[in-house]
Amino acid sequence: MDCLEICKEEKFKDDGEEHTLDGSVDYYGRPAIRAKSGGWVAGIIILLNQGLATLAFFGVGVNLVLFLTRVLQQNNAEAANNVSKWTGTVYIFSLVGAFLSDSYWGRFKTCAIFQGIFVIGLVLLSLSSYLFLIRPRGCGNELTPCGTHSSLEICLFYLSIYFVALGNGGYQPNIATFGADQYDEEDAKEGHSKVAFFSYFYLALNLGSLFSNTILGYFEDEGMWALGFWVSTGSAFAALVLFLAGTTRYRHFKPSGNPLARFCQVIVAATKKWRVHLSAEGEDLYVIDANDSSTNGNRNMLHTHGFKFLDRAAYISSRDLDEQKQGCSNPWRLCPVTQVEEVKCILRLLPIWLCTILYSVVFTQMASLFVEQGAAMKTTVSNFRIPPASMSSFDILSVAAFIFLYRRVIEPLAGGIRKKNSKGLTELQRMGIGLVIAIVAMLAAGIVECYRLKYAKTECKHCEGASSLSIFWQVPQYALIGASEVFMYVAQLEFFNAQAPDGLKSFGSALCMTSISLGNYVSSLLLTMVMKISTEDHMPGWVPGNLNKGHLDRFYFLLAGLTTVDFVVYIACAKWYKCIELEAKCAESNQDNFKV
Repeated sequence: MDCLEICKEEKFKDDGEEHTLDGSVDYYGRPAIRAKSGGWVAGIIILLNQGLATLAFFGVGVNLVLFLTRVLQQNNAEAANNVSKWTGTVYIFSLVGAFLSDSYWGRFKTCAIFQGIFVIGLVLLSLSSYLFLIRPRGCGNELTPCGTHSSLEICLFYLSIYFVALGNGGYQPNIATFGADQYDEEDAKEGHSKVAFFSYFYLALNLGSLFSNTILGYFEDEGMWALGFWVSTGSAFAALVLFLAGTTRYRHFKPSGNPLARFCQVIVAATKKWRVHLSAEGEDLYVIDANDSSTNGNRNMLHTHGFKFLDRAAYISSRDLDEQKQGCSNPWRLCPVTQVEEVKCILRLLPIWLCTILYSVVFTQMASLFVEQGAAMKTTVSNFRIPPASMSSFDILSVAAFIFLYRRVIEPLAGGIRKKNSKGLTELQRMGIGLVIAIVAMLAAGIVECYRLKYAKTECKHCEGASSLSIFWQVPQYALIGASEVFMYVAQLEFFNAQAPDGLKSFGSALCMTSISLGNYVSSLLLTMVMKISTEDHMPGWVPGNLNKGHLDRFYFLLAGLTTVDFVVYIACAKWYKCIELEAKCAESNQDNFKV
C-alpha cells in the first residue's frame, strides 16, 4: 500500500478533525482542517474578488486610448503606442508577481500587497483626473477636448496608471493559483471542484469586464472620466476588503525559494558530471524522502526518462557521498531527483506554451481588427448607434454560455463515452478543440468580410462609405472566439496549474498571461509584415485605413491557415508531452508548523 492509500485510509485525524492530504496549512501554519478551511466558501470569496478587480482594471484599460487622445491631446498613433506599452507592462509585472509568490512571499501575501498597490494607483488616477486633468469641467467627450497640462500633471498621471499596471499584473497570476489552492486535489470530491473552479474563475473575469465594457465604457465615452475612475477605485477597494475578510478561511502553501537558483544548480551540476555513465533505471540517483523538511511541504516528483543529460545532476558520486557524510552537501554538484524533474517539467511545458501564442494572435483580433471591421459596417438600428467595440459583449455572453454547456453537458457526455476518464476531455484535448474553433472563427470573419466588401463596392462607387451589411453579421465570429476561449484559456489555466511543479504554480499561471502578451506582439509584427509585402504603388495593402480599398478577408484567411499549421504542430507536441508524476505526501508531513 503506497503513501497516498495509507493517507486516504487513515485520513490523519486529530481530535476527530480530518485534515487535507496535499500538504496545505492554515493561516497559523497548522495542518489545514478540511471542514474549516478552503473549499467553496474560500473559492466564492476569491471569485467575487476576481470579478470586482477585473471590473476595476478594465474600467481603466477599456477606454485608456480615448483618455489619452481626448484629455491629454495625444495623436492616435502616440496614444495607441502608449497603451501597448502599458498593456505589455501589465504582463511583464505578472512574471514579477509570480516570482515573488513562488520564491518568498507566498500567494496570499503577494495577492494582498499587489491589490493594495492596485488601489493606490486607482486613487491617484481618480484624484489627478478630477483635480488636474479634466479641465475645463465637462471636457473629454467626443466634442470637447481638454486643455493643456503641465509636465508634473502628466507625470502624476503616468505614475498612477503604472501603479495600476504593477498592482494588477502582480496580482493576476497569483489569484488564480491561490483559488486552486483551496481545493485538495488528493480528495476526489475536492479535486473535481478544483477543475470546476477554473471555469468559474474565467467566467468571473468575463462578467467583470462585461460591466466595464458596457456601463463604465458608456460613461467614460460621454466624458465622465472621473466618475468612471472612482467607480473602478471603489470596486478595487471592495475586492481588497473582501479578500482580507477571508484570511482565516484560506489554505496556504509555503514558498519554495528562488526557482532560478534551483534551475541553474541543475544545469551546472549536470554539466560538471557530463562524463558520468548512468544506469538504465536510475538507481544511483539522489532522492530526498517525501517527508523531509527541506522539501518545504512540496510533493516529490518521480523520476522520468526524458532529458537524460539532466539526470547527471542527481548522480551520487564518491565525492558527493563524502560531502554528505561530513554534512556539507553542495547543491551545485548534487541535486535531488525532484529538483531535476522541475527543470524537465518546465522544458516539457515550453513547446505546448509556444503553440498557444498563435491562438492569442487570433484572440487579439477581437480588440482591434474586429472593431475596425465593425466600424465599416452598418452600425445603426433605427436611430440608435451601436459602438463597434461593444460587440465584444457577444464574446462574453458566449463564454458564459459555453462554460455552462461544457460543465453540464459536454463534460458528463465525454466522461460517459470515455469511461476510463471520468473527467471527460483532458486539458490538452480541450486546448486542441480551442484551436480548431479559432480556425473556424477566422474563416467566419473572412467570409463576413468578403460579403461586406461586396456590398460596399456595389453601393459605393469610390469605396469610401461604409457597407450596408449589418454589424450583427459579426456575432458568429465573436461567439466562436468566446467558445474557443472556454476550451483554450480555461484548459490552459488548468493545465499549467496542474503540470507546474508544486513550487512553481504561480509561474504556471503567469505563462498564460505572457502567452496573451506575446500574442499581441506577434500580431503587430505579422500585420506589419503583411502590409509591407502587400502594399504596392497601385495597391494600398490588405489592411489600409479605408478597409473598402483593402482585403482584410485575406488577412483573416492567412490567420486561419497559420493557426491550422499551429494545430498540426500542437498535436505533435501534445502526443510527445509526458505528464508529471508526483509522489503523494502523507498529511503527517505537515507537522512542522510555520507561519504564513
